[in-house]
Amino acid sequence: MSAGHGHGHGHGHALGGDPRDDRRRLAVVVAITGAALVTGVVGAAWSGSLALLADAGHVLTDVAGLVIALVAATLALRPASPRRTWGYRRAEVLAATLQASVLLAVGVFVLVEGVRRLLEPPEVASGLMLVFGVVGLVANVACLVVLLRGRGGRSGAPRNVNLRAAVLEVANDGLGSVAVIVAAVVIALTGWARADALVSVLIGCLILPRTVRLLRETTGVLLEAVPPGLDLEDVRRHLLELPHVLAVHDLHASQITTGLPVLSAHVVLDDSCFGDGHAPRVLDDLQACVAEHFPVAVHHATFQLEPASHAGHEPVTHD
Repeated sequence: MSAGHGHGHGHGHALGGDPRDDRRRLAVVVAITGAALVTGVVGAAWSGSLALLADAGHVLTDVAGLVIALVAATLALRPASPRRTWGYRRAEVLAATLQASVLLAVGVFVLVEGVRRLLEPPEVASGLMLVFGVVGLVANVACLVVLLRGRGGRSGAPRNVNLRAAVLEVANDGLGSVAVIVAAVVIALTGWARADALVSVLIGCLILPRTVRLLRETTGVLLEAVPPGLDLEDVRRHLLELPHVLAVHDLHASQITTGLPVLSAHVVLDDSCFGDGHAPRVLDDLQACVAEHFPVAVHHATFQLEPASHAGHEPVTHD
């Protein structure tokens, strides 16, 4: 006889934040960033600055990415159904992956264009460049305040990967605005026009590394990799230390979305456990173990309990 169990113990599928609050934040940031985009395009056309144009292109991806994030946050509010038992929780990971992919392409483009402009520097109106750089920076700071206010992650960062992607885009764009301001000051004081193109290359360098890290994280979720911080061999070792547990096989762990790890395993018990009432108590011990003993707490675990005599009926097992 075998028994499968997905324990509840009163926990839901919450991600540690209010999805409606996330949506409100994103809506405000989309409005601010949209206004910054229009301002940046006007400033680039007026001043002739490549750095402002590159930053405006970056802001354009911010707007597109934030709209995607807003749509994902809205989908996340939809309840689970018999056809979609986790609802649309993974929409945030898909949105963050798309955001990061677009941002990666923009980073490469900015680097290539910046190098080309280093060879043929255009004339730039440094005064206008400075004004629009400051306007862009103010917009970026306002967006960051909205996104980070009240979040509970490490160093104040959002736990939700969708919001973290939005923060990454806005923060990188803010650094780009700072670089634009510095370039404008250098051109105004020294007349060195290549500072504009050099800043464009710097903006590209700011975009790429963190974007690649975000892509690695989101693709890991989509490929159902083991959640970072969870060592399955350590999990197996702890489970085997529990009374009456003889073996653990078909042990798997992944994430539905950020902050929502899931785990499943087949656990072999003494045959006597299924006759003397020990099996339910062992199941409680298994659930408590994965929920309390590891850096990543797994509250959604499913264990199939098997008597040792069931081994002959298992066609294929996986460690």
